[in-house]
Amino acid sequence: MDDHRTKRDQLVQEIRRRIVSGEYPRGSKLGQDELAAQFGVSITPVREALRLLENERLVVSEPHKGVRVSGIDLERIDAAYVLRRLTESFAARRAAFRMSRHDLVVLTQMLDAADAAAGDADFDSYEANRAFHFYIYERCGLPELTKRIAEMWSSFPWDLMLGDAVRTDDSRHEHRTIVEALHRGDADDVARALENHLAGGMTALRSHLTGSEGEDPFDAD
Repeated sequence: MDDHRTKRDQLVQEIRRRIVSGEYPRGSKLGQDELAAQFGVSITPVREALRLLENERLVVSEPHKGVRVSGIDLERIDAAYVLRRLTESFAARRAAFRMSRHDLVVLTQMLDAADAAAGDADFDSYEANRAFHFYIYERCGLPELTKRIAEMWSSFPWDLMLGDAVRTDDSRHEHRTIVEALHRGDADDVARALENHLAGGMTALRSHLTGSEGEDPFDAD
């Protein structure tokens, strides 16, 4: 990979991380000159990085206003959630047949590390959560499916729930349920536990955004 593409891809990764972490708040302006100065690069890789992030719908380009971090579109979030339930449960079901004993040990170690770090302000819960999920998905045997799942993850509004201690605690317990099903080798239970986990996250997110749990978009007619 040439140096130009490397800089662009590094910028995409870092700007994405700052949006997901809430460091760049929703609706905040992302000036190209400011970003170039901040990261010590020219305008060109910044412009290309923002274009790629716009394709992920993490940022939006507005005529005469520049580029801003995208706001919240509940209908788009609902659609992304439905697609995630379909694809991630399918990937987890396939992975259940392909996980080795070593893989299960690694997953359990991830959970133990997350439990030990509970309440640690320096612990990156988003990265730990992502690492856990993709350790499973990457073993589904379909690399292109894993890639599509990663694209959906990039555009999901994780930043809105990072400070929710109750949801974080529930999520850790749900991860345990998924791993227990993997230990049993029960692919249906793995997929079901994964779906319940995603549903719990979506319920918490809708409550945060609207003040009401509402209907599950996956089940509603």
